[in-house]
Amino acid sequence: MSKLPKENQFLDLSDYGRPFAKVIAQSLKDTSFTPIHVTIAFVISGLIAIACILNHYYWATAFFLVLKSILDAADGELARIKNTPSYTGRYLDSVSDIILNLLILMTIWYVTDESLALTILAFFGIQLQGTLYNYYYVILRNKHNGDTTSRVFENKTPKALKGEKQSNVNILFRLYTLSYGVFDKIIYKMDAKAVEAQKLPNWFMTAVSTFGLGFQLLLIGIMLALDLKQYIIPFFIGYSIFILVFIAIRRLINR
Repeated sequence: MSKLPKENQFLDLSDYGRPFAKVIAQSLKDTSFTPIHVTIAFVISGLIAIACILNHYYWATAFFLVLKSILDAADGELARIKNTPSYTGRYLDSVSDIILNLLILMTIWYVTDESLALTILAFFGIQLQGTLYNYYYVILRNKHNGDTTSRVFENKTPKALKGEKQSNVNILFRLYTLSYGVFDKIIYKMDAKAVEAQKLPNWFMTAVSTFGLGFQLLLIGIMLALDLKQYIIPFFIGYSIFILVFIAIRRLINR
């Protein structure tokens, strides 16, 4: 199942693992495995990738980063197949992502000669990139009756869905807002009128999907495997300039 109606689907460069994710989800459809179990699996894969970086096994790192991205898609696929959407899964997924992102970049800092300040700057850049992509994607999904577990404005604790506890939603929502709140506010301030956008063309969303976490992890894995680890931090700092570029294009499209 897709997050968007067929006519609004675009080539998502960050979602290369979706076909494999669907196979995994289908294989787990009639088992006791839940989307939360798959989320835990992608966290484990991310931690193994970090251990590989520390031990300089960079091809193995690339493998586990790609596997993490596949499993990251598989938890949502399994939720849709089993018809068990949940805010618990949605926020656990996001909080796990941001923690792993920070740990991955800090590990890269540890094995290179890059400065800690630039590493933190790269982390903020990566998060702002991902937030812009998610912002536009959620707007598109809400506009075209797609998956709506994610909301354009995450400013109020949602009511627990069937099968989940409100207390779990409350805790994870607080963690989510602590983790992502500043990034959400910055992107909204930069492009507040995006929620009124009449057009978010497929080609534009494909371009913005290079900001998606899956594509970011793929680039990190490739750069590590090619022994370009010293360029990872500078690259993501520099690539952040495209945040302004994409916002400018979005405004031109909808002027």
